[in-house]
Amino acid sequence: MDTIASLFSFITTPVSWVIVQFHSVYGKVFGPDTGWAWGLSIVSLVILIRICLIPLFVKQIKATRAMQTLQPEMKKIQERYKNDKQRQSEEMMKLYKESGTNPLSSCLPIVAQSPFFFALYHVLNGIATGSTIGVINDSLLASARKAHIFGAPLAAKFTDGSSKVEALGASLTDVRVVTAIMIVMMSASQFYTQRQLMTKNVDTTVKTPFMQQQKMLMYVFPVMFAVFGINFPVGVLVYWLTTNVWTMGQQMYVIRNNPTPGSTAQAAYLERLTKHVTQHEKTRSRGEKAIVKAIVSKGRDRNEFERTFINSLTKAGLVAQADGTVVKGESTVAVESEDGTTAAGAPRRQQPKRQTKAQRQSATAKAAEEDEPKITSLSKSDEPEDAKPAVAKKPAQQPGSGTRSKAQSGQRKGPQRPKSPSKK
Repeated sequence: MDTIASLFSFITTPVSWVIVQFHSVYGKVFGPDTGWAWGLSIVSLVILIRICLIPLFVKQIKATRAMQTLQPEMKKIQERYKNDKQRQSEEMMKLYKESGTNPLSSCLPIVAQSPFFFALYHVLNGIATGSTIGVINDSLLASARKAHIFGAPLAAKFTDGSSKVEALGASLTDVRVVTAIMIVMMSASQFYTQRQLMTKNVDTTVKTPFMQQQKMLMYVFPVMFAVFGINFPVGVLVYWLTTNVWTMGQQMYVIRNNPTPGSTAQAAYLERLTKHVTQHEKTRSRGEKAIVKAIVSKGRDRNEFERTFINSLTKAGLVAQADGTVVKGESTVAVESEDGTTAAGAPRRQQPKRQTKAQRQSATAKAAEEDEPKITSLSKSDEPEDAKPAVAKKPAQQPGSGTRSKAQSGQRKGPQRPKSPSKK
């Protein structure tokens, strides 16, 4: 551990300086030697670090979603070049380059946070061993060694013996109870954070090995925190518990307001957005406009939740525009063009009512009667009997013309030659 600490010694002084500055503020309220002053200083350090890491967190979200989108293509590459690992790696790198994604981007917040973690561990280890480090001088060191959080010293560990714990002015039972509770809370928060990511913010339409890996990490990470947590000082446990709670809250906010397309979180978000938009007949915030704009730009590539959202706006007499705004249409509906974009102003096309077979036959017969020439007849009083035109008889059907009649019994099918008159 000394080798790792020496690698991050360049950041030990800034971390210790930040802790001391926060301690000087909280010390005036709670007292300089209390656990509240030193514990809140560590919590404030975590919050400051996580605020600085928000841009990396946003980049992590985009990278994770891009990786989820690429999973089908990656699976095809793995199946196509399963016997050629080198070609498989080349095609994977080509795919990453073309899409502009990086699989390591999802680990950026953890990687960026690790120097602060090791620096804080080194500072707390110095307090436990009674050695000054960074800007922490002898007076601050003595104050930190007196600080207890619920009866457990900042520098105490779960694995410490009774003699070492007594040297810090505490009992072994208090240290182990406090550290055990903090380890359980740390592991539980990590598990819940990963679980809500898998159950709410994952595209359920894509079944890939990436999802299986995420499910495995959901159980592996809490176990790792529990195993390594027994070797962490109480101050480091405070650090990790705070950062886990921050991550959980930050992720809950993202899942609620910017969910992954195709996830159950998106269905819930679009349901809420439909109620808000139909109630106010407009998009109220920049975030809502961005969501509506992204849905409209997808065209035919919308998922079922997004299509339901557009249809709900249509039923309410509203039309989503390409710039993310929503306008009210009068007796109009949103019509999708061939490219999938929606436009307002097209009247609703009425579908013709399907007729029965009897109705179609009667309509055809009526049309045929109208096409036949009508014969006007004179009344009996105006026209003599002999002046009435004779009713023309329907000419007999010529052989071979029209529909072929059924042959009588004893006759062969097809046109018959007329019989010659018999000679008497």
